[in-house]
Amino acid sequence: MSPSPTLFLSVTDVAALVRQRGVAACIAGIADGLHADFLRWRDFDKCARLAHHSPGGVIELMPISDGVTYSVKYVNGHPGNPAAGLPTVMAFGVLADVATGVPVLVSELTLTTALRTAATSALAARWLARPDSRVMALVGNGAQSEFQAIAFQHLVGIEALRVFDTDARATEKLVANLQGSGLRVQACASVREAVHGADIVTTITADKASATILAADMLAPGMHVNAVGGDCPGKTELEPAVLGLGKVFVEFAPQTRVEGDIQRMPADFPVTELWEVFSGRRTGRDNEAQVTVFDSVGFALEDHAALRFMHAAALEAGLGERLALVPQLADPKDLFGALLPAGAPLQQRGPVNRPSAAPRTRAGSPSPAPRCDRPA
Repeated sequence: MSPSPTLFLSVTDVAALVRQRGVAACIAGIADGLHADFLRWRDFDKCARLAHHSPGGVIELMPISDGVTYSVKYVNGHPGNPAAGLPTVMAFGVLADVATGVPVLVSELTLTTALRTAATSALAARWLARPDSRVMALVGNGAQSEFQAIAFQHLVGIEALRVFDTDARATEKLVANLQGSGLRVQACASVREAVHGADIVTTITADKASATILAADMLAPGMHVNAVGGDCPGKTELEPAVLGLGKVFVEFAPQTRVEGDIQRMPADFPVTELWEVFSGRRTGRDNEAQVTVFDSVGFALEDHAALRFMHAAALEAGLGERLALVPQLADPKDLFGALLPAGAPLQQRGPVNRPSAAPRTRAGSPSPAPRCDRPA
């Protein structure tokens, strides 16, 4: 049986799908899939992502499987890219059938990663933030900021944003893009000003440095911190004292201890994985005065859920194109035949170039190999 052609979703396809369904609906759909997947946490074969770090950024592979479907994402993070006209984050991914290894989907994941990151943040906040949270500080107004704003508006109930970025143009872009969204957006002059009076604080900065974007003395009792920007070794956003103010929650502790803000804490610093809260094994927020922190680094399970959502939505909408990514073979063992003219009889497929026999000496043994003075 020949494999079916692989579905390919380009940036154009995904943008069309999101416009058709709506940003908020796509984020909500991914969040539903995420919650279901976190509830079956033990079904997944999990590992921390594989990263190649360089002075300018990082390139990562993020694999995971539930025994039925396998996914892997290629993603980079290069904070200097915008100066060259490139996105800080670019990604693509593959969804494959575990039973056969057939790649079912190849998709862009730059747009989709923004959707799934926002979905993860909002899903965590629904369990960890105070239910009456209505004001969010948004520190870092780059490519991810609008997605976070829309996710928290529609999934958490945020009504007002207090926003800040060291790049005033990024804030202007965010304010312009959110016009007509129903959110009240106030541009602030500093992180401290943005945080003052907020119920939830989201940090999504991009610098690859051990920065202190958020200090403990900026926070008030009952706040929820959604720390998204610290996501690789040497890249943090929170003053360590922030992590000692309350309970800290993570996606996959072995990965977060290396990449998240808790990399600055002792190896036995206590954290709770999200799946434990969703399943009822551990508590989330204990009281309204408690500070909660979601140290989010992004985990492969989130991409697995997002790819499955996009695959199903694209099939329903009739979007994407089919790629002949795997050879279609009449005889699965005859891969070489895929290189030959269609319908050519085996004996007419051209000569096979065979090495000529080595010249023989009079004794009938092969001639000695010629001497080569080139160093090995």
